[in-house]
Amino acid sequence: MSHQLDMRAAGLSADQKQKISLGRGLVRPDVSAVLFDEPLTVIDPHLKWQLRRKLKQIHHELKLTLIYVTHDQVEALTFADEVVVMTRGKAVQVGTAEALFERPAHTFVGHFIGSPGMNFLPIHIEGQMCSVHGHPITIPDSVKLPEQATKLGIRPEYLRVSPTEQPGTLKADVTQVQDVGTYILLTCQIDQTLVRVRLSPQSQRPEPGDVVHLHLIDSHTCFYHDEELV
Repeated sequence: MSHQLDMRAAGLSADQKQKISLGRGLVRPDVSAVLFDEPLTVIDPHLKWQLRRKLKQIHHELKLTLIYVTHDQVEALTFADEVVVMTRGKAVQVGTAEALFERPAHTFVGHFIGSPGMNFLPIHIEGQMCSVHGHPITIPDSVKLPEQATKLGIRPEYLRVSPTEQPGTLKADVTQVQDVGTYILLTCQIDQTLVRVRLSPQSQRPEPGDVVHLHLIDSHTCFYHDEELV
């Protein structure tokens, strides 16, 4: 930023002002923590990528505590040693990026983390019997169902697709197929509920209008009651 030292603040662009503010917080010797409030929002994507790397480097070199507020889950998950997810003024989960992805403690975390977010379906449980929209599902013996659960959540990455009916699967109608490049995104419909599935590009690709069978319950499935993990 040396070439900008003689410039007036009014003459700086939005991203230059952001960089000056970042630098001002980092050069003071009496700082024990730096608060960043959406610091990269107005910065162009290429510079944003460079600044992410630079901030990570600064964190390791200066050993400062950086508190970083953002709505961008990529920034949160790539920067943080520990992530605090808040909604409506309440911290609903604190943990590592892996914990937030694998075991969301609240349905908001499941929606917010992931691209796309976690799928949620209403369920009814009695003992080891489970039904979704009135359709019964065979449950593996290794999975213990919490009877108080009223909703299941499973990430698109963990949904397995079968072209034929198998034990533990539920029939779904394919409504949309998107080739995102690194993966295939299926949008399926179970009654009135939309379910998204991520498939590898090498997978056999269904077509809109096809019927598939989804494995909804395995070791990655989470169960919720009143929006909280049980």
